[in-house]
Amino acid sequence: MNQLTFAEAEYASKRKQTRRERFLAEMDAVVPWSALLAVIEPHYPKPQGPGRRPYPMETMLRVHLMQNWFGYSDPGMEEALYEVAPLRQFARLSLSQIPDETTILNFRHLLEAHDLAAQVFAAVNTHLTDHGLFLRQGTIVDATIISAPSSTKNTQRQRDPDMHQTRKGNQWYFGMKAHIGVDRHSSLVHTVTTTPANESDISQAHALLHGDEQEAYGDAGYTGVDKRPEAAGSKVEWRVAERRSRIKALPEGPYKDACLELEHLQAKVRARVEHPFRVIKQQFKLSRLRFKGLGKNSAHVLTLFALSNLWMARRRLAAATG
Repeated sequence: MNQLTFAEAEYASKRKQTRRERFLAEMDAVVPWSALLAVIEPHYPKPQGPGRRPYPMETMLRVHLMQNWFGYSDPGMEEALYEVAPLRQFARLSLSQIPDETTILNFRHLLEAHDLAAQVFAAVNTHLTDHGLFLRQGTIVDATIISAPSSTKNTQRQRDPDMHQTRKGNQWYFGMKAHIGVDRHSSLVHTVTTTPANESDISQAHALLHGDEQEAYGDAGYTGVDKRPEAAGSKVEWRVAERRSRIKALPEGPYKDACLELEHLQAKVRARVEHPFRVIKQQFKLSRLRFKGLGKNSAHVLTLFALSNLWMARRRLAAATG
């Protein structure tokens, strides 16, 4: 056991619990640590010979999750561990044991090399399913654009070749799209795909279904989804928003009023798909892509959606586990 320093002992005796400490305590209680460690363990380096032993696997996982929650770079994470006591306590570290930025980078590269982000996402959703939080009767699909740096001030003098630009309204964006399928009742994400930003939403619609739903919801960007080749044989009933121009063109009267009421009711259901986007963009600060290449950013987005599921379900998980 590591002995507390005077500074750590003084901090532990403070009266007020900060918002960051409450957040870490809540997440510590709901993250399925054993399941995630079981995913990583086969690939984590084992101590060999008399050389320096690797950091404990759980410690590095905790550091990696904090990077995702708080948006730290590798050097920023190392400095934060030195400066912020609650982060050290969450990672089970003392000031004499802080991993350097290269160690933090190598752990992230380990997860990327073995495509472990997808397995982490699946492990989290299995944990949520075991606690009855996925009802699987309906799915809401949607996509969001995540901007990438468009600057060419780098050694290659070019933008990220995996990213593309697209137009939305009168605004141009350069980056990627995250497409998600969300459980209608719980707002939890069960499926994620990623594409360059110029890929249409409708092209990923059927890939976002898990196969057990009876109905699926989408905005007007998914118009015609039930007529695509991949829809052949599907028994899913699609409820897609009508284009505003078509509703506006209807003559005034009871029929138009009924159509507006139906659109309003369906919009209230579709609104639940925005909750995970809010969490990863506002709560976890993903306002811009942090890496180069679709593969690395896809792993990052998958991890964030897994963590957003745990964050949104934290109170229901606490109630389910007592």
